[in-house]
Amino acid sequence: MHDPRELPAPGIPEVAFAGRSNAGKSSAINTLTGRRRLAFTSKTPGRTQLINFFSIGGAYLVDLPGYGYAGVPAEVRRHWDQLVGSYVATRESLAGVVIVMDARHPLTPLDLQLIDWLRGADRRAHILLTKADKLSKQAARVTLASVRAHAERLHPGTTVQLFSSLKGEGIAEATQTLTRLAAAKNKAPAKGE
Repeated sequence: MHDPRELPAPGIPEVAFAGRSNAGKSSAINTLTGRRRLAFTSKTPGRTQLINFFSIGGAYLVDLPGYGYAGVPAEVRRHWDQLVGSYVATRESLAGVVIVMDARHPLTPLDLQLIDWLRGADRRAHILLTKADKLSKQAARVTLASVRAHAERLHPGTTVQLFSSLKGEGIAEATQTLTRLAAAKNKAPAKGE
């Protein structure tokens, strides 16, 4: 969706995926849905320029444009900021946001800004540390502990996990988290009740 007026009617719970360009967001979406080319993967960062909705059994998985890619014209970046900012701040059906971070480079300034913004918008967050297979087991454990500690300070209640599309690691945990977020949104009372 390029225009917020074109978004599906609210009602079905939505779990959005956000992340820095080239953090492995599209690969994670494809792995979690079991579809190879549902979300377009590319060696060129910044390819996702629209909000894309994928129906996954009673919920929507929402692919948000990546952030932090300098090669995109400033006018396009501003449009993305407005589109994504409006969606995350006001979307009634949004159950939570999965923040995709490359496990080798977590908690960049833009990641921290997004976490802070989600806390202010009172949105649930789950951090997916992708490309975990590129770290040794020891380095992965240290990174996981460090990111969990930072996330708890920045946005209490944020969950964090390791994930590897290549090795198929973390799929069950991520699937459980997505299911839990969508189910919690289904149980939440509507505004005004």
